[in-house]
Amino acid sequence: MTEPPAGETIRACQVTDAGGIDDRSFNATAWLGVQRAMEELGIDGQYLESQQQTDYERNISQFIEADCDLIITVGFLLDAATAAAADANPDQNFAIVDFAYDPPRDNVLGLVYATHQAGFLAGYLAAGMTQTGAIGTFGGLQIPSVTTFMDGYALGAQYYNEVHGTDVRVLGWDPVAQTGLFAGNFESTDDGRTLGTTLMDEGADVIMPVAGPVGLGTAAAVQERGEGYYIVGVDSDWTVSSPEYADIILTSVIKRMDNSVYDAIQQVIDGTFAGGIYLGTLENEGVGLGTIHANVPAELIAEVEALIPEIIAGNIQTDPTAQ
Repeated sequence: MTEPPAGETIRACQVTDAGGIDDRSFNATAWLGVQRAMEELGIDGQYLESQQQTDYERNISQFIEADCDLIITVGFLLDAATAAAADANPDQNFAIVDFAYDPPRDNVLGLVYATHQAGFLAGYLAAGMTQTGAIGTFGGLQIPSVTTFMDGYALGAQYYNEVHGTDVRVLGWDPVAQTGLFAGNFESTDDGRTLGTTLMDEGADVIMPVAGPVGLGTAAAVQERGEGYYIVGVDSDWTVSSPEYADIILTSVIKRMDNSVYDAIQQVIDGTFAGGIYLGTLENEGVGLGTIHANVPAELIAEVEALIPEIIAGNIQTDPTAQ
């Protein structure tokens, strides 16, 4: 790890995954953290977009050669390229969004999020709003940073059933068997439309796509289906990032990647950067729910809010792998 010379402007450099900087999802949210640091801390922020996985190593190498003080790689799929670069350049500071190494590396800060906690709240809310008795979800790829959303969502619906004596079904994911529905990518809105239509045809009236821009195709299909159908956004507050779908967004499961990226940059400025792991939780506001639709009854919102301190205290389990 290196500390920048006093008086020099810090340079934070973000490498996106194939979703691009304007994915209206986690690349864009991470970039908000860099932009905030540019405005408030006076740093120099740059990014390189990866069009495909073969771009990861090249983009990281380009930023190493540019003497970036912190290289921020975004996404689980950049784990191998980031690890190789970090091992080959032990004095270079890295942060990686949505992945953490075991054992941790001294020059890499893994930014990970307990999205199963916020996903649990969304699943409970969705189960309370369904009129068909079924809610749905699907992922982009079957990787931990995706399935943790789906785990929480399914367990939240199950908990609603326990509390209310209902039998809401969750289509698209089984948190015990760890099997479900996946698009196979994070780019195709056509796939999102197809999978969303399939889940609605099977009875789901609330759908949470955990697939980046793929989910926007689902949102379009849900909006076209009409009144009574909702979507749950992920990563960012979709009423802000995709306001054209605000009328059908039940809520969003938010990862505050902007805050964690900003904090990593602040550590570099302060000379306290030490690598390791950052975990965003409900307790430290690293995860949470976004705007809740106006149609949700106040009583149901109160039930959801009451779950938060119970989850923080560990009285409610939201992670099936910990059971």
